[in-house]
Amino acid sequence: MRFSLATRCVAAISLLSVPLHLGAAEPSYFHDVRPILSRSCTSCHQPAVKSSGLDLTTYAGFQAGGARGPAFVAGSPEESLAVKFITGAMKPSMPLSGPALPAADIDTIRGWIKSGARDDTPIETTSAEPTVYHQPPVITALRFSPDGKFLAVGGNREILLHNADGSGLAKRLQGDAERILSIAFSPDGKLMAAGGGTPAQFGEIQWWDPLAGKLLRTQKVSSDTVFGAALSPDGAKVAVGCVDNTVREFETASGKELYKIGGHENWPLGIVFGIDSKRLVSVGRDRAAKLIDANAGQFLENVNQARGELTAVARHPNKDEIVIGGEDRVPYVYWMDRPRNMKVGEEATLVRMIEPQDGVIFALDWSPDGKRIAVAGAGASVNLYDAETGALTASCKGHSAGIYSVAFSPDSAHLATGGFDGQVRLYRSADCTLEKAFIPVPLVPNHAGAGGVN
Repeated sequence: MRFSLATRCVAAISLLSVPLHLGAAEPSYFHDVRPILSRSCTSCHQPAVKSSGLDLTTYAGFQAGGARGPAFVAGSPEESLAVKFITGAMKPSMPLSGPALPAADIDTIRGWIKSGARDDTPIETTSAEPTVYHQPPVITALRFSPDGKFLAVGGNREILLHNADGSGLAKRLQGDAERILSIAFSPDGKLMAAGGGTPAQFGEIQWWDPLAGKLLRTQKVSSDTVFGAALSPDGAKVAVGCVDNTVREFETASGKELYKIGGHENWPLGIVFGIDSKRLVSVGRDRAAKLIDANAGQFLENVNQARGELTAVARHPNKDEIVIGGEDRVPYVYWMDRPRNMKVGEEATLVRMIEPQDGVIFALDWSPDGKRIAVAGAGASVNLYDAETGALTASCKGHSAGIYSVAFSPDSAHLATGGFDGQVRLYRSADCTLEKAFIPVPLVPNHAGAGGVN
């Protein structure tokens, strides 16, 4: 069966479904114009590049214009520089490095300017009231803190910090993103980064001081959810995958966007940095595992031979060796670097193939001691393999099908899992003995509650 977008995103259960904008009397900047700019223009006109001094990632930047003056004149599309460039009336025609905008997109921008170029971007607000849950949410992200004291679990508009043994909820960290799809800690545990967003509205990176429970900063990244948030081992950078087929890097100290990196032909869904923080590997729906120079923001080469769409990647704790998986159900272990020059059709970077799984792979993790690889997905169990031989060592059971996140504890002795059924399960990693199963959110009866509703 073909692994479609719908299949891949069972993990998010409509997180990525884009609601139709039914239209109003006039085009909308936020719903109609902004997605066009994000898709076709912001690779050059964004804070990290700002070609011709123009930033098109926000309404304010679009309105301010660039080196040639304001980008539009409200009410007068034919006098607006933006319209002149995208129609070819002024040279060079835009977009500079891609196909011309479809006539429908040009008409949308022209119509929005003619109607007054109004900014209808929603005001960003975060409810002071904790989310109220009437049923468990699908779990799409979880990660242990480096000191082994806490387990961070993604919820609805929040991250829930639990005691690592499942004995209780320690903190609720409220944010703006509707769903959290990835969580990463810095090695010292002082910084936690989370990636997610609200579908068809924005993608968001959150930087937290997890011990203080303090939100340090947020960064709205794009017009849709972001994937695979990864912190570099030195803690200086965070990278995410975006629905415009780019990988974007940000400076953790300031939140400044450093690079917007092309190379993928479809959504990048998983990212991992190399051990020296100088490179990263991103995997995506275009079937490629791409090696990227993280210091220069440049695509270097494909690590793998393309097979099926890829959804997950994890790295060995002490060397630049990765495991990837996705549509074709097989986990592949690769070196990030070629050991020698390859011939056409050869995979010199391939270390081994692990046995096929019972379903599409959604999540991978490599134990901190380097001995085990955990593989989870559309099947009803999480399988653990010897990282050196690829032999199956244990199978963790108890979930219904659809497991979207797995994480080893820092001492490698325990494994946390979560997915479609809304429960977190803790296993002893040596033999997959179930130690604890719990719903990570407080539930209330359907008739109760205020604040956000799940």
